[in-house]
Amino acid sequence: MTELHESAGTGPGDAHFAVFTDREDAAAVARSFSRPGTRILTYASGRPWLVGQWHDQDIVTARAGHAALAVIGCCPVDAAELERRAGRLADLAELDALARTLPGSLHLIGALDGQLRVQGTASGLRLVFHASVGGSRVAASRADVLAAALGAEPDPEQVAVRLLWPVPHPLAEAPMWQGVTAVPPQEALIVAADGRTVRHSHWWTPPEPVRTLADGASAVREALATAVDTRTRQGGVVSCDLSGGLDSTSICFLADRSPARVVASTWPGRDPADTDLYWAQQAARSLPDVEHVVWDADASPLVYSDLLAIDDLLDEPTIGVMDRSRVLHHLPGMAERGSRLHLTGIGGDHVAWCSEAYYHRLARTRPLFALRQLRGFRALWQWPLGGTVRALADSRPYGTWLADSSRNLRAPLPATVRTSLGWGMPPRLFDWVTPDAERTVRRALREAAENAVPLHPDRGLHADLDQIRSCTRIIRQWDRMAARAGVPMASPFLDDRVIEACLAVRPSERVTPWQYKPLLTAAMSGIVPEGCLRRTNKAAASMDASNGLREHRADLLALWEDSRLEQLGLVDGKALRRLAQRPATPELREAILYSTIAAEVWLRGLSRTTKATATARATATARTGTQNGP
Repeated sequence: MTELHESAGTGPGDAHFAVFTDREDAAAVARSFSRPGTRILTYASGRPWLVGQWHDQDIVTARAGHAALAVIGCCPVDAAELERRAGRLADLAELDALARTLPGSLHLIGALDGQLRVQGTASGLRLVFHASVGGSRVAASRADVLAAALGAEPDPEQVAVRLLWPVPHPLAEAPMWQGVTAVPPQEALIVAADGRTVRHSHWWTPPEPVRTLADGASAVREALATAVDTRTRQGGVVSCDLSGGLDSTSICFLADRSPARVVASTWPGRDPADTDLYWAQQAARSLPDVEHVVWDADASPLVYSDLLAIDDLLDEPTIGVMDRSRVLHHLPGMAERGSRLHLTGIGGDHVAWCSEAYYHRLARTRPLFALRQLRGFRALWQWPLGGTVRALADSRPYGTWLADSSRNLRAPLPATVRTSLGWGMPPRLFDWVTPDAERTVRRALREAAENAVPLHPDRGLHADLDQIRSCTRIIRQWDRMAARAGVPMASPFLDDRVIEACLAVRPSERVTPWQYKPLLTAAMSGIVPEGCLRRTNKAAASMDASNGLREHRADLLALWEDSRLEQLGLVDGKALRRLAQRPATPELREAILYSTIAAEVWLRGLSRTTKATATARATATARTGTQNGP
């Protein structure tokens, strides 16, 4: 491949790009995507194929005949293997099979005889968007890049929808700008040789959950070990979260088996009842070659820290801004110790455990077994008998459930048993959302409900996939923030191959009231000491959240003083300012402010960066305009 670039504009783990067809009109459009630090990968014709920012270790490319392939992200495939694949490529549809086998977390891009195929991950951690720019179809890994090329402003309707708590499928997948289209994670984008005709092609389906726990545990062990090895096999220094929970502890022990030197990082909780530090120290005693860094609990930023200072380039609102400072605070310390990558256990809760909603089906197919298990869940989660019976009797299709939700947006938060055994938590709007915004959101929900299809007919698997995607949309933004902070993050539990291995295990054995994360416990037996596998809970960090509300109420008040949401007519600023002055309000313990804060912070950050982006774009356009080609 031929590559042109101006300077190293990004670091490892922060690759982002746009993809173009091999046509003159597309080449003209590609010039407008040039920025300081832009790298350009060209076709044999010399026209731009990929334009963006990436580090050498984040991309592998190959060309053979009329075919070209690129893997961007974290994947152990080498150029020779990719070239062999390209040489045998007769149809872009053949890349479906390749995508279902590659380990790691990556974008896969293929070009053949003028056609394009672009896909991300089934997890949703790596997404694909596309838009018609200057009459040419352009794909990109970020929606804001396409919006900037279109000169589009955020769609107020989409901003209103993001005020929902939570945002249900499929509304959560919609980009924030009109003219930009999202490719669902299980699909790939196909662009025809004319550079305009597009379609989405289904490439991923979740596995049937038929494996026993005994059989599935070995597959999970292998997939997770491969995911960690993919990040650590180059050696050097890597750092790991070591919270003491099963997820991060598993990652630490797997990383310790690699050529890399490992530094483990533990943030103790402020709550005296928090046992994270005890369990982390138990694990560290069995990791003699691992440097264990224990931070001062009181030095950890609280939830809601630094909301006014966030200037990350985000292509959608994310509730991850609430914990941004907490997530990034220790990374400079890890960089000082030489870490090139920080591994987390994030995602373990979403894949090693699963939703109790599977018991809605099991109650019909295995009633005696389900009854015994549900008795245990009722005792564990304090579900009332009547509520449990009503939740199990609710057989509404997903579209009906979504339409019904649109009529109850101001109702109190539902009982836990309804959300646990149903399609998920019904979305809610809160008192400060204006009636106009409510009408907009209700209309969007009704329209979505007309053709809404769940992520899977089994509401348990639907809930699992929905939670995985909700998680990855946050981690996707955190990963970008971490790379910008100097140490990229990786979450091996969220690799597609790990997710598949977990989902393939029977839900009746994956989620049980009698054992905590039995699948992960079985998978890590022999790798993690038995004493560490006996932990049966995790810290909630509720004190950090409640203290954050009190200590940062001045920032929250300032957030609403000149509210962008209020200017759009979506919230009542006075109501939010009153709420900020009463941080002990009981309802705030339920995180009901999160979606509103996320939207406000995103709008502020967008306005802060728009001028800088426009200036860079004008400079780049003026510069490339003096050249004959890229």
